[in-house]
Amino acid sequence: MTVSVLWFRRDLRLSDHPALLAALDAGTSVVPVFVLDPRLIDVDRPRTRRLVASVRALAAELEGRLVVRAGDPVEVIPALAHEVGAETVHVTRETTPFGRRRDAAVDAALGRDGRRLVATGTPYAAGPGVVVTRAGAPYRVFTPFARAWRQHGSPLPAMPPLRIPWFAGDVGGVALPAASADQGGPGDRDRARPDGDAAGEVPARRRWLDFLADGGLGHYDRDRDRPDLDATSRMSIPLKYGEIHPRTLLADIAAHPEGRSDGAATFVTELIWREFYADVLWHRPDSAWQDLRPELSRMAHDSGTATDRLVSAWREGRTGYPIVDAGMRQLLAEGWMHNRLRMVTASFLTKDLHVWWPVGARHFLDHLVDGDLASNNHGWQWVAGTGTDAAPYFRVLNPIRQAHRFDPLGDYVRRWVPELAHVEGAAVHEPWNDPNGYGHGYPTRIVDHDDERREALMRYELARR
Repeated sequence: MTVSVLWFRRDLRLSDHPALLAALDAGTSVVPVFVLDPRLIDVDRPRTRRLVASVRALAAELEGRLVVRAGDPVEVIPALAHEVGAETVHVTRETTPFGRRRDAAVDAALGRDGRRLVATGTPYAAGPGVVVTRAGAPYRVFTPFARAWRQHGSPLPAMPPLRIPWFAGDVGGVALPAASADQGGPGDRDRARPDGDAAGEVPARRRWLDFLADGGLGHYDRDRDRPDLDATSRMSIPLKYGEIHPRTLLADIAAHPEGRSDGAATFVTELIWREFYADVLWHRPDSAWQDLRPELSRMAHDSGTATDRLVSAWREGRTGYPIVDAGMRQLLAEGWMHNRLRMVTASFLTKDLHVWWPVGARHFLDHLVDGDLASNNHGWQWVAGTGTDAAPYFRVLNPIRQAHRFDPLGDYVRRWVPELAHVEGAAVHEPWNDPNGYGHGYPTRIVDHDDERREALMRYELARR
């Protein structure tokens, strides 16, 4: 009997799983393992709680066969392979800077004992580094990347195995953190949890099929920017943990009656943005926390005690701009924020408060259940004007106009800002114009947007000289 090890990471599912198929080809039985790496596991973070919930769902699907070990994978994985007599350890290829360094170290440690780390597939439809120009160079701009990505095409989902012979031997492990911590979001437990936040492959698949059945694909292009509507798929969370693969989504879209609609095309474009940012990080790992484009390196950013107070107000949803505060409060309560609000709140921090984008990017990663390094940090740079396809620095999102356009009746703001629940209709976006707008404790504006927009433009011009 031969044994192989399958090391789960960002692929917490059993369907459409090339690394699982490779492990089955390499051994007559498979040892499934998840490693609680102390460098990544922080029980105070929503991402950790959601990760543990997803691992627990996978363990239940495996009926207790999942081996959970704790420690540095460089030590844990070779020890487990030696213990069960496995010559190969199978993984989904990692693409982040940390993951690539870790896997290289694990492969070297396995090699010292005559074993191998075998990487198959990636968390993306087209693995980072695959889509390149005719000259073999990486794309720097989204639109040509998207065109090339579509021409490259996506492979079909991997076929499910007929049976999985899990290892039947006695392999010890450790317990996952207590179930009481297995929550997706960090805050208000009285609010209904979003359906897309339920952990595991089965809930992810159910949410996706419900989205398709309810017509979400057909009107996605019209409604996806409306935070007052439940018009998004919420697939960013399952995609983050690999509970579903983008190949599966793309195959379902292609087979759907509305698969050729404008809504479907817009949805696929959003998936391509995810692929693009992963590709950028693959080629430029330094861009995780540094400006991808140096043109604005001389930009003056604010800091100090007074700025710290403004940043605290932004983090807590007390800026006095209702749409900004609603988004930040949703983040704290659910561990998730509508994508349109991610742009609005990021613009407010970088353009109205003149704070360097990593400050906001770190806050988002601390609280977002779907926090993804590539998408999050490059999205922040897009807003700040230092990233790919950078929105020019002089494009400053007006929070009041954004609110009227994308929350036209004010329902989203009233949901998350109860101090303004008494203000009817779109008037909720400008409480300073309502005689009783501040009657229930809502804070006044911490800055004047028009003044700060002019300041941002002046700094932009100075930085360009």
